[in-house]
Amino acid sequence: MMVKTVSAAHARANLPQLLKDVEKGKSVLISRYKKPIAIISPLPKEEPGKPVRRFGTGKGRVHIIDPHWADPMTDEEVDAMLEGRY
Repeated sequence: MMVKTVSAAHARANLPQLLKDVEKGKSVLISRYKKPIAIISPLPKEEPGKPVRRFGTGKGRVHIIDPHWADPMTDEEVDAMLEGRY
């Protein structure tokens, strides 16, 4: 990666051109009184991640085996669960 060194005064006067250089992949080192104070560099390229999930795309893929799975438990089932028999 190329690094271009400029003074703070030059950076202030030519910021649009420096930003164009950064867009092209160059880094810019800004110095004041020959002492480096900042670096402007391009952002790292984003790697493709997981695709964004959309609501409703799983329609028809879920099969419910027991249609009564969400029914409330009976008193006998609750007692059996609490006693450890369930």
